[in-house]
Amino acid sequence: MSTSVAYLVSIGVSPRDIGPMVTQYPYFLGMRVGTMIKPLVDYLVNLGLPKKILARMLEKRAYILGYDLEETVKPNVDCLISFGLRKECLPSVIAQYPQIIGLPLKAKLSSQQYFFSLKLKIDPEGFARVVEKMPQVVSLHQNVIMKPVEFLLGRTIPSQDVASMVIKCPQLVALRVELMKNSYFFFKSEMGRPIKELVQFPEYFTYSLESRIKPRYQRLKNKGIKCSLNWMLNCSDQRFEERLQGNYIETESIGPSFCIGGKLELPGNDIVSDEEEESDDEMLYRRTVSL
Repeated sequence: MSTSVAYLVSIGVSPRDIGPMVTQYPYFLGMRVGTMIKPLVDYLVNLGLPKKILARMLEKRAYILGYDLEETVKPNVDCLISFGLRKECLPSVIAQYPQIIGLPLKAKLSSQQYFFSLKLKIDPEGFARVVEKMPQVVSLHQNVIMKPVEFLLGRTIPSQDVASMVIKCPQLVALRVELMKNSYFFFKSEMGRPIKELVQFPEYFTYSLESRIKPRYQRLKNKGIKCSLNWMLNCSDQRFEERLQGNYIETESIGPSFCIGGKLELPGNDIVSDEEEESDDEMLYRRTVSL
């Protein structure tokens, strides 16, 4: 066993994943642990990335080991901070989108920040919150972003409300308009709710219409229960059943401003799904959209 393999296993990389890693990026076998691999690992861990999460990242994206720490990784981290991202959010950002530390980042961020300001009326601070929640947005084509935005504007939602929706739920800009149309039609024609509820809970569009929205709405309708979209959708099936058994609408707890909704397929990525009972580390890595 080479020293690089031994070191990677020691930080949590599964031995059974070494083979696929070699196939994907064989160059790491010849890398010096002390001068190349360990400094990168130590730097990312010191940023707040748990070793367990880093190990999962390397199993999926072995080429991260080839990112130059001094020339690329550190400048990119500094760049993220300079664009307004909070340091405590960097572990989540990197876990969600590991490639972000190896991209020509300054040019991408500058272009997208200007685009968000010009077309979406989102200021630099709002853009930073968007990147924190969905860092893949730095590589998302602008024509892809505009399609769902134009759909929302076409529903007579004011531009400032669309901007707040995107900041609260950046997944919106990666959704397929066809799916949004179906969800919107059901929202208006069947549920008969006011548009302001979508502005308050834009995550509605990220949930599956057939597997979550329709069946839950029907259950609530049958029981004569009126509640917010958040209360109806932002919980597991088990919790939803528990809520239905109660004789009252429980107070909605204050949680993260961004809720990962139903299954969402981002362009060029696998599917994100919501699960319950996860550790903080597992939840952090689950949001990597299987990177």
